[in-house]
Amino acid sequence: MRALESPEDPETAAARMSSWLTVLLAIASGVIAANVYYVQPLAGPISQSLGLSPQAAGLIVTMTQLGYGAGLLLVVPLGDLFENRRLVLSMISLAALALIAAAMSTNAASFLASALLIGVGSVAVQVLVPYAAHLSPDALRGRAVGNVMSGLMVGIMLARPAASFITHALSWQAVFEISAALMVGLGIALRLMLPRRRPAAGQGYGALLHSMGRLARDTPVLQRRALYHSCLFAAFSLFWTTVPLLLADRFGLSQNGIAWFALAGVGGAIAAPLAGRAADRGWSDIATRLAMLAVAVSVLLGWFGSSGSAASLITLVVAAIVLDFGVIAHFAVGQRAIFSLGAEIRGRLNGLYMATFFTAGAFGSALGGWTYAHGGWSLSMGAALTMPMVALTLALMERSPPVSAPPRRQS
Repeated sequence: MRALESPEDPETAAARMSSWLTVLLAIASGVIAANVYYVQPLAGPISQSLGLSPQAAGLIVTMTQLGYGAGLLLVVPLGDLFENRRLVLSMISLAALALIAAAMSTNAASFLASALLIGVGSVAVQVLVPYAAHLSPDALRGRAVGNVMSGLMVGIMLARPAASFITHALSWQAVFEISAALMVGLGIALRLMLPRRRPAAGQGYGALLHSMGRLARDTPVLQRRALYHSCLFAAFSLFWTTVPLLLADRFGLSQNGIAWFALAGVGGAIAAPLAGRAADRGWSDIATRLAMLAVAVSVLLGWFGSSGSAASLITLVVAAIVLDFGVIAHFAVGQRAIFSLGAEIRGRLNGLYMATFFTAGAFGSALGGWTYAHGGWSLSMGAALTMPMVALTLALMERSPPVSAPPRRQS
């Protein structure tokens, strides 16, 4: 015990270092990830301000998600090649510049280009998550990574209400100005406090990208999990892109009111640890199907919540909580499934998994704007309902467990 308590013990020093680094990385992950979600409740105000048609309002969310998806495929693998702190700081700097450009945009084209770059820069968070694992002692690695992921999820869930509150109090431009300032402050903190982490020399960038293609082709678990979560995340993005429009049009809510509504989704954050425990106990199949069913039920609830009455508003709140719960639960189970395939390919599998469903989310956002403009809320929810039903049908047709044999090729 004395050796463990001694401040000179290297293991104790490493644990102490891991503790404060974990807090810093959790905060950083939440602040960076929020950049991708600020625009979801702001599609209406931004499109009106910049002269974007209602049919194209979904592009405001779509471009950020497309940028994030591209960054997952093209930037995140660089974490296996280049010094990690420098890579993170470079991406944060890009995000800060893009946020400033978005705030200064006077037309739709410049804003959409800035939104794309915001998404690319925000993939810094997916470099930080494995970075936390590398910096933590073996005995604390799981806890450290879990805490960092918790910070990421809190940032995602709070981004929507924060954006709405700030827009109500100031303007939508202020959301991007404040976020840019946070990126600058965060970059300074990470520059001063993070140790360097240089990967061992290995294959080049081209070979790394080529290996991702083989993994995508030869990993059935990744294929299934990416397809399932793509369906759920597309429905999630469609809902959260269109529900602020419904709340403003049918319920007459201001951005402040929409912000309070968006806070309901934070309740879904409890799904991740619950789903993780279920998967640890061998209940991945059940958890997967229940999560899909929850998303389908939430969309059905949302379908009946458009009358403008107090009861329908309560129905929408319940729908939002159940939707976020189902999507987060499935994400946790799916990520656990692909992470079990091998530590040496974990980063590339994660990049492929997330890039796939973020691309689907971008499609869902664009589809949401189009369906709401052409058929209103009912058409939007009808389109959203098909997505979890497709995933649930495919999952029920599976003959093998979602977590099965490792990929045939791991290079």
